[in-house]
Amino acid sequence: MRRRRIGRSALVVSEIALGTMTFGSSCDEAEAMRIMDRAVDAGIDLFDTAEIYPVPPEAHWVHRTEEIVGKWLAGRRRDEVMIATKVCGSASGWFVPPVRDGRTALDRHQIRRAIDGSLRRLRTDYVDLYQTHWPDHDFPFDETLEALDELVRSGKVRVIGSSNETAWGAMKAQAVAESLGTVRYESIQNNFSLINRRFEDSLAEVCRREQISLLPYSPIGGGVLTGKYQDGSWPDGARFSNYLKHGGERQKAMATRFVNERSLATTAELLELARELGLSPAAMAVAWSRQHDFVASTILGANDLVQLEESLLAIDVDLPADAMKRIDEITRRHPYPLG
Repeated sequence: MRRRRIGRSALVVSEIALGTMTFGSSCDEAEAMRIMDRAVDAGIDLFDTAEIYPVPPEAHWVHRTEEIVGKWLAGRRRDEVMIATKVCGSASGWFVPPVRDGRTALDRHQIRRAIDGSLRRLRTDYVDLYQTHWPDHDFPFDETLEALDELVRSGKVRVIGSSNETAWGAMKAQAVAESLGTVRYESIQNNFSLINRRFEDSLAEVCRREQISLLPYSPIGGGVLTGKYQDGSWPDGARFSNYLKHGGERQKAMATRFVNERSLATTAELLELARELGLSPAAMAVAWSRQHDFVASTILGANDLVQLEESLLAIDVDLPADAMKRIDEITRRHPYPLG
């Protein structure tokens, strides 16, 4: 497993990270333990979680993922892996998180409460990477960055990052951090895949010029790029099937955003290319993600060991230049599949 540095920080991590957002919901504790064991055996040393996990975010199981990761971590050497977690952003109306009675924010009070809760559930006295889960552009960056700087100085956090951020937000945060002399965001965790290349429009340049690393999530498009939605059905147990059949309005909108005519047309051509290359679609998608200079570690999610093993096939895959060119041609024919 090759490794890369996150931003300008001291964190040098495996090119593939383990996402845990289904641990405690669609993936039970026993399977989650097996997945984490296998991930370490494969050379993965960065685990990503969040205070709001598992998904879909619901009050009856919120925090469960951190508890499962903490239980696993208690039986290992702490320095064996690096733990990344997140503090919820503002309860701004588009979504009210089921934590702290829905009064989340990125102020000093909420950040302190969030990190203490995460450390308790994770059974550790520090996290390696602490990320703001989504931004609050109406709240001053000053207080957020000063509060995060205090956590780093206290030893509770080593490095900070953002998630679901915009190009404006990323640059604004860097400018404020430089002005205040606080720690800065060394990473950004955004959606990036063969059916969602929006990151390349402007954020990729921000990452390159500011030495910020992308930790892309959903590299296989929430499962769309495996081809399981291609026949027009919504397979039982699949993430977007559950969202469409049982989710709220936000989950239903997400399902149809990911599974639509454009995304399926893109996937159909990519599936053919994967067959020509002798690769599984998941392995090709993960390998493509890894082969970007602004990416430090691509986050893989898995509901079971079978899914993890399929994605792990990408560890030693380097797509040739002609395959990368073919991919560019395919995605240009179907621009912005996620709308």
